[in-house]
Amino acid sequence: MLSGAVKFKQVRQYVAVGLVALGVAGCAAIPDRAGVNAKASPQPLARMTVAKPDPDHDLLTQLMAGELALSGADLKTASQAYGKAMMISSDPEVAGKAAALAIAIHDPDAARNAIGRWQVLGAKPAQLAQARAELAVEQGQTEEAERQLSLLLASGDKDAWHMFGRVLVGSRDAALASSLLQSLATPDKLPSDPKAWLAMSELGEQLGRHTYAQQIADGALKRFGTAETYTWAAQLKLNHGDRTGSLSLLKQAQVKDPSNIGLRLTYASLLGQSGQYAQATKLLEKGPQNAQTYAMRAALAASAKNNKSLEQVYKQLSQAPEDVRTASAYLLGQLAEVLDRKEEALKWYDQVPDDDDHAFDADLRTAILLQDLGRSAEAHQQLAEMQTDYLDQPAQLRRAYEVDADLYMRDKRYAEAADAYSHALQVAPDDPDLLYGRGLAYAEIGKIDQAVADFRRLLQIKPDDIDATNALGFTLADAGRDLPEAEKLIATARAAKPNDPSIADSWGWMQYRLGHLDEAAQVLRGAWQSGKDADVGVHLGEVLWKQGQHEQAQQVFDEVRRMDPHNNSLQETLKRLRP
Repeated sequence: MLSGAVKFKQVRQYVAVGLVALGVAGCAAIPDRAGVNAKASPQPLARMTVAKPDPDHDLLTQLMAGELALSGADLKTASQAYGKAMMISSDPEVAGKAAALAIAIHDPDAARNAIGRWQVLGAKPAQLAQARAELAVEQGQTEEAERQLSLLLASGDKDAWHMFGRVLVGSRDAALASSLLQSLATPDKLPSDPKAWLAMSELGEQLGRHTYAQQIADGALKRFGTAETYTWAAQLKLNHGDRTGSLSLLKQAQVKDPSNIGLRLTYASLLGQSGQYAQATKLLEKGPQNAQTYAMRAALAASAKNNKSLEQVYKQLSQAPEDVRTASAYLLGQLAEVLDRKEEALKWYDQVPDDDDHAFDADLRTAILLQDLGRSAEAHQQLAEMQTDYLDQPAQLRRAYEVDADLYMRDKRYAEAADAYSHALQVAPDDPDLLYGRGLAYAEIGKIDQAVADFRRLLQIKPDDIDATNALGFTLADAGRDLPEAEKLIATARAAKPNDPSIADSWGWMQYRLGHLDEAAQVLRGAWQSGKDADVGVHLGEVLWKQGQHEQAQQVFDEVRRMDPHNNSLQETLKRLRP
């Protein structure tokens, strides 16, 4: 069966600086007061020569070269340029950047030279210690790295622990970084700052030192007891599969800071994952609201299949401040659709900003809704505009063509559907879904050779595609072609999906073509009773008619007409049976 089985799938900016050379020309000769043609003395500026610096010794040239190389991710060239620039410049930041680049390209000699120059120009002790520690870690020098990191932490710099973390995060040697972390970032050495404790615990977790991470997290929880420490401790428990322990800690964190939206979202998310939809919803309903809380409340309501909650979220969100409504326009459209308010959904989708991540999806949903509302011409016009707007975005362009084709299939405008699928296949050649859709469309308009070609190509790409196997078998059987192959194909599909009504319909129709009327009637009656598909009914009615059971056949035909008054297969079949 074809018609009843169609599935609708749904640079860093670089600003070139032009250097304008000011040329000073000599003045024209001026006759002396006596009028004698004497040679005028040259003007002083006429004898002036403007020196042009050697590019290797021009600071601006080297800085520009370095930045240009960085914009192209050419670190080696950038390092060379900054290495020259630091020798000309008196700015310590230039030398600092030269040092960082040299370390990044694993050039220890250049790095040591840059660090030396940086020190001369006035680098802070903490900066020098950080750079030397990075170099030592890079070279695997454990003792030197530990010495420099100790100097860094003893420097008194307010960012010392942050700098310490950066050294270890950037290390290519995880084992060395772990050893240094556990040796230096101990509870007795960490500052009275919960952020530092949490950062070190998180770093330990990233490096695979779970026991250390837990020790520091527990210490932070005991010493500070802030919402953040509870939240991180909960995250650790969740990482190691303790969902119950994680929920308990998140509950305590939320008590510590009930107005923290991010914390409420995290806690509610975990409650939702545990199936505790009511508790999660209750938690999110209280306190400040933003686009994220409304989105999660809607997701929870949908998961719980609670239309009353969806209605409440929709009502509240539609009355939220303008910035929240704008950020949630796509969600509002989805909610309106779920609540069967299609006209309202259209209005919300129209308000989705062009730069919103859901702008394309909003346009697609608009087209589908227009079709549902009987405004088919507007739907296809919408898709035509999208096909122009997304001409340079293949994934979106393919989808726009596919939906266009699907909508034509719904309206049984099969020739136009086939054209739309063909356009989509130009964007995505050999796409299995598109080949399948076009094959169905071709079959409906009687282009059997093209339909068979699409199904065969699809089976070359996906030999185990049961829907394509069935579609090819049915198309051949319906056309009375290659019946032995058709029977084999449908039998294969039937073995794979024995309870699929569309495949049962194909098998029954195959038996009819082979003249096995009794078996055909039995199979088709079962398919008709399980699905009440109009095309299955047409096939069953024809078989019954051929068996001489005209009254039963007419009853089936009448039921099909009530289901689908304009069914083409029914009209064609009745013309054949009762000319």
